[in-house]
Amino acid sequence: MDLFILGIAEIFQWRILLIILVGVIVGILAGLIPGFTVAMAIVLTLPLTFGMDPVSGVAAMVGVFVGGMSGGLITAALLGIPGTPSSIATTFDAYPMAQKGEPGKALSIGIWASFLSSIISFILLVSIAPQISKFALMMGPWEMFSLIVVSLTIIASVTGDSIIKGLIAGLFGILIATVGADPISGISRFSFDLQTLRAGIPFLVVLIGMFAISRLLVSLERKELDKDDAKRAEEKLKDVQFVLRPIHTMLTVLKKPGTLLGSSAIGAIIGAIPGAGGSIANIVAYDQAKKWSKNPEKFGTGCEEGVIASEAGNNSTVGGDLIPTVALGIPGSAVTAVLLSALMVHGITPGPLLIVNEPNIVGGIFFAFLVASFWMLITQFLGMRYFMKVTQVPVQILVPVILVLCVIGTFVLNNRFTDLYILLVMGFIGYLFTKYNFSLAPAIIGVILGPIAEVNLRRAVMADPEWTLFLTRPISLTFLILAILSILFTAWQNYRTNYRLKKNIS
Repeated sequence: MDLFILGIAEIFQWRILLIILVGVIVGILAGLIPGFTVAMAIVLTLPLTFGMDPVSGVAAMVGVFVGGMSGGLITAALLGIPGTPSSIATTFDAYPMAQKGEPGKALSIGIWASFLSSIISFILLVSIAPQISKFALMMGPWEMFSLIVVSLTIIASVTGDSIIKGLIAGLFGILIATVGADPISGISRFSFDLQTLRAGIPFLVVLIGMFAISRLLVSLERKELDKDDAKRAEEKLKDVQFVLRPIHTMLTVLKKPGTLLGSSAIGAIIGAIPGAGGSIANIVAYDQAKKWSKNPEKFGTGCEEGVIASEAGNNSTVGGDLIPTVALGIPGSAVTAVLLSALMVHGITPGPLLIVNEPNIVGGIFFAFLVASFWMLITQFLGMRYFMKVTQVPVQILVPVILVLCVIGTFVLNNRFTDLYILLVMGFIGYLFTKYNFSLAPAIIGVILGPIAEVNLRRAVMADPEWTLFLTRPISLTFLILAILSILFTAWQNYRTNYRLKKNIS
């Protein structure tokens, strides 16, 4: 409660409230454009926060996060095209409902489910994060290193179709983090006598390159296909007539408390697992709601429960995602990795001590999340008709604008032209990752967690060179066992899936 009161004092200013509102609008616009992810939007927002104070900067990005998670609903319901990967399951029932002549109902139910699930995950965030942080303060460098190991294995396991590719991406991120000055001795390493690399590879340049530039390259590759999609979308939107009935649909959602609470809990739990994200929560929440429903046969035909479950599942991941981010300094996704990097730019060190050392920042994050949820509700209902028009913007206009923003954001970071070369290289690497189905999230999170893992490993060895301490300290051993189990479990799942596919083909 003390953190929440501090958050109110920090956020409840007209300037910051407006910043959050703008962030929510930007997030919604990013979420409804197919192929333009929330992570990409928040990466482009990051350079704009350099001139802000830490609370304002983080509040803006929280607004983008909340708005982006709900923005995918619009195209999912009206066009049957998920604006973001976290809206895939939303198309299963929202689009059939719209096809039946009830697009307003589909949108309204989705908006209320998004809002109410955000409030539920906010309560979980405020309740759980401080307790986890207190527990983390009892851990030494051995436990912190083992925790990061298990986080990296979970990220590699739940992102992408192949655990091997996930691990390779994570290790690539760690490799990038080792370039530059040694964190303990300060000696330059892996720079190959290149002046450009002696200062290291800036994390934000890696982030912008791999997430934004790579997406632009993919968009250019799909230019003709995108033109066809835009034409079809324009044709569909011409005849869309809808009436939003906020009060009626709110009561509809509240009449399904089991679906709302269950899907919100699933989303928050999955969001707290590093690397899982809204796309997994969206599908799992929908699947579980269908299994527990009294009328599972109605799912996929325009069912109200299906829309509630899918939207509650993906939006509640925001609060869950922030739990390990605030409590442990471990990003739950690429989006919160950017949020942590914003804190580091302002000289604030993430980790278990964040709540102790910077309670106003943590309280600001809590209250900004709550405010952003209310702004999202109001903005979605008032601006729905205008947001739809953004889906008709051609890709040949979006790509140059985004490219300019990427270049400017990269240059202003350190005022170095050499960073632009690194940006292009990272963009090309990110493009190759995307083309060959390597997930980008493990690589990005590996860049952040790599230095933390190295520092804690070095501290543990310097304190006591006996390596068996990683196995004899109970908490450290537990984390390492979980890391092994996560790899084995994912390998078993992949084997079972491949076996079933082969069996069905034969």
